[in-house]
Amino acid sequence: MMADRILKLRELNRATLDRQMLLKRETLSVPDAVERLAGMQAQLASAPFVGLWTRLENFKREDLAKEIEARKIIKATLMRATLHLFTADDFLRFRATLQPMLTGARESIIEQRGSDFDQDQLLKAARKFIAEQPRTFAEISEMVAELMPNHDVGALRYTVRTQIPLVQVPVSGGWSYPGKPAFTLAESWIGKKIPPKENLRDLVLRYLAAFGPASPTDMQTWCGLKLPVLKAEFEKLKPELAVYLNEKRQELFDLPTINLPQEDALAPVRFLPEFDNLLLSHKNRNRIVPDEYRSKVYLPALRVAATILVDGFVGGVWKVEKTKTAATLLIEPFAKLTKQDRAALTEEGEKLIRFIEPDAKSFDLKFALESST
Repeated sequence: MMADRILKLRELNRATLDRQMLLKRETLSVPDAVERLAGMQAQLASAPFVGLWTRLENFKREDLAKEIEARKIIKATLMRATLHLFTADDFLRFRATLQPMLTGARESIIEQRGSDFDQDQLLKAARKFIAEQPRTFAEISEMVAELMPNHDVGALRYTVRTQIPLVQVPVSGGWSYPGKPAFTLAESWIGKKIPPKENLRDLVLRYLAAFGPASPTDMQTWCGLKLPVLKAEFEKLKPELAVYLNEKRQELFDLPTINLPQEDALAPVRFLPEFDNLLLSHKNRNRIVPDEYRSKVYLPALRVAATILVDGFVGGVWKVEKTKTAATLLIEPFAKLTKQDRAALTEEGEKLIRFIEPDAKSFDLKFALESST
């Protein structure tokens, strides 16, 4: 199949923003939005709330909290072996498909730490321990250390995390999950068995719907599955997909039913939370993050900064500073802002700080000294 056309960088940018609900806020339900996004990175409890606030019309904290309390949305270790929010339905649909990635992550840790132990014995004991009542990983660590005292506790703990499907147990209030959460068995929490059948085809289509046009290498960056497996699945699907080229003449795939927006489509300023998957789901990230800003976005210890989008691309970072009664939103642009963008960020930021810190007595917004470059 010949490629349909060459897509310029701005076309890829607008296409990705459109399906990420960042060209305009949408009116979807929270579960529908989480599924459209193919899950949300959730290492920080607040991040998915901010991510939905920036994407949905009139989103309120309780809109997500009630779905978590109803067990329609769960937090679990999944893509890239990191914590994500997924709908319970999608977790059941894709958990078996992603298990090889989780097993590979476990094997890598075992190799690094030079630890070898009876995995079946460990998992049987851990599953029984967690089934009794929700357990924190401090409690799990203590249990596995007593069970196998001569082995690396980090390797034991990581094996439990990746080989037993677990979900975090939410709490009422705040961001729904505490700083030191307890975990329970996913099947018990959801009330359904995890089907053993893999659904790689559906996962590829879901990825393209959320992040396309994209390549198998991009999808590997997003989910962590092995590249040969993904390439083979893309090849099988190729007759059903739209095929494009980027400016380096590399093949990109997409769903043929999705119309791409124009490269000059209006992209309003937006605030993204730390670890937003928009910044973590492509091998070549310059469709969203200009190369010159990478070191300001992708930080030491695998952290990913909270960012602002200006004209569709990352144009700065932000954070909240809180005292006992006051909350301040600090915005650090990477380049000089136009008056219009500064005003738009101010308007959006004043709403954001009130969303994040609703109990503060006073609110402020400040811009750091802007770069002249």
